[in-house]
Amino acid sequence: MVSAISSLLMDNSPACTGVKYKRVVLKLSGEVLRGKKAGGDPIDADVLEQICLQVKEVHEMGVQVCVVIGGGNIFRGLQGEKRGVDRTTGDYMGMLATVINGLAIMDCLEGLGVKVRVQSSIPMNQVAEPFILRRATRHLEKGRVVVFVAGTGNPYFSTDTSAALRASEVGADIVMKATKVDGIYDKDPMKFPDAVRYDEIKYVDALRQRLNVMDATAFSLCQENNIPILVFNLNDPGAIRRALMGEKVGTLVRA
Repeated sequence: MVSAISSLLMDNSPACTGVKYKRVVLKLSGEVLRGKKAGGDPIDADVLEQICLQVKEVHEMGVQVCVVIGGGNIFRGLQGEKRGVDRTTGDYMGMLATVINGLAIMDCLEGLGVKVRVQSSIPMNQVAEPFILRRATRHLEKGRVVVFVAGTGNPYFSTDTSAALRASEVGADIVMKATKVDGIYDKDPMKFPDAVRYDEIKYVDALRQRLNVMDATAFSLCQENNIPILVFNLNDPGAIRRALMGEKVGTLVRA
């Protein structure tokens, strides 16, 4: 009883009221950090701050936030393979790119007054903690944002798979996949003006229609562990907050 009371007193996490999802994994592609400027810096400072302000907003609502970041703005393994780079080597290069992005997110969030921990799937103790599930969970309980970098630590797996894996491990209520479009369509809305957006769709229907939600491994993990996936437009101000409050935002994939 004493230890339980002590644990409660040590828990620094803010109160979580009025939200639909209490613990979330936010999946960001590296490309979103580049911004809209052609040939611009790999990390656009204004875009980075905009993203971090949204994360801070929901964190202050008491939501426990994990971030999984890609590295495509710096290097992508599949693109390297097309230029003759060994696939395994290219994937490890991409993992290192996610570490750079993760540190940028950490620095920006800390500048906004948010406590952050970066955990890496590849040991690099000088810059990030190793991924340890119990430690990550405790960080969340103490009100810290946890940024997961270096993918799963293995080549041939995407950061989508990493997001699904970490969501399964930490017991997240939802995976929120930020994209440049406002949901899932029956066909490419950039090519077909008559494309229809789904407000909600079942896993089985998304698979049957071969809709581009996540890669197959990531999608299977979410389906097997019954973790819903929300696909939404990150450029929509307040989209994360509204979704967590239960408003209809983007497309929800669930059983």
